[in-house]
Amino acid sequence: MPTSTAASATDPIADESPLSLCAREPHVPADRLVAEMVPPPRFDSVRFATYIPDPNQPSQTEAVTVLDHFAAGLGGAHATGAGKRRWFSRKPESRPAGPRGVYLDGGYGVGKTHLLASLWHATPAEPALKAFGTFVELTNLVGALGFQQTVRTLSGHRLLCIDEFELDDPGDTVLVSTLLGKLVEAGVALAATSNTLPGKLGEGRFAAADFLREIQGLSAHFRALRIDGEDYRHRGLPEAPAPYSDEQVTKAAYATAGASLDDFPHLLDHLARVHPSRYGALTDGLKAVCLTDVQPVPDQSTALRLVVLADRLYDREVPVLASGRPFDQLFSEEMLNGGYRKKYFRAISRLTALARDAKGLVKG
Repeated sequence: MPTSTAASATDPIADESPLSLCAREPHVPADRLVAEMVPPPRFDSVRFATYIPDPNQPSQTEAVTVLDHFAAGLGGAHATGAGKRRWFSRKPESRPAGPRGVYLDGGYGVGKTHLLASLWHATPAEPALKAFGTFVELTNLVGALGFQQTVRTLSGHRLLCIDEFELDDPGDTVLVSTLLGKLVEAGVALAATSNTLPGKLGEGRFAAADFLREIQGLSAHFRALRIDGEDYRHRGLPEAPAPYSDEQVTKAAYATAGASLDDFPHLLDHLARVHPSRYGALTDGLKAVCLTDVQPVPDQSTALRLVVLADRLYDREVPVLASGRPFDQLFSEEMLNGGYRKKYFRAISRLTALARDAKGLVKG
């Protein structure tokens, strides 16, 4: 067993080796994917009252008002019960005119996920009748259950919240458009966040005109709410700490119960062998992630996997301590100017926030 550089008579865990993400290959059964469709730990206690609008951005206050009213309108009996509200009735004449959901559009860090989770919490229905997940988690659910079973599973819900709505390939465009259409027919209300307006999905990644019909069909389900503002994670806060040395990161990993320690290039290789739907399980029980030799990611496929991991770590509030290059140098200029740039900027923003959270792990 390696000798810890953090060993001391007062440190009961100094002789324990840290955990390793690269040693984990979790299996996630389909029923867990369904059961975990709730707001992640970071957003478990958020509410509309805890959202702090930027006074210089009136669209943020407006969004809270609209969503609060939207949640209030989702009360009443279960959509499949005898006392079902007229708003959810299958009869066309008893449905309200206009969109059946809300779509929060804005840059990274304006609080879209906070508002989406607040909507989930404010909707007057049992948790089993509400679903919350990222776009990737939704497509993974379809992959695990099959399309028809996913429709049956979600059709009894009052509300489906989809965070970070993305259309990364043509197949997902058709899949999600069809799924949401089925759910709307079943009376499910929809809410989503994204960095792109519904009618603009796919631009910068594909020839949008080739998928215009599907994209326009999606946008018809939503009332778009634009949320302007700057990234709240860095609003008025000091800059993220510079990367630490390998020795500092290793010492902190050995001194922190529940921390993992991995070489960054090896971790990137490992992520290629684990399906992104399992990245949440990959982080189960971790109190901190320690990474040595952080360096720019070599290609776009690797970069997109890292984005998913960053999202799962951020959701679970896991601090990230790192040596090597700073997180704002992870992605090349070409990546940051390409079609997935908003994903990469979101990952930088979230990893920077987690790096700030990890400062207390380094002693002295």
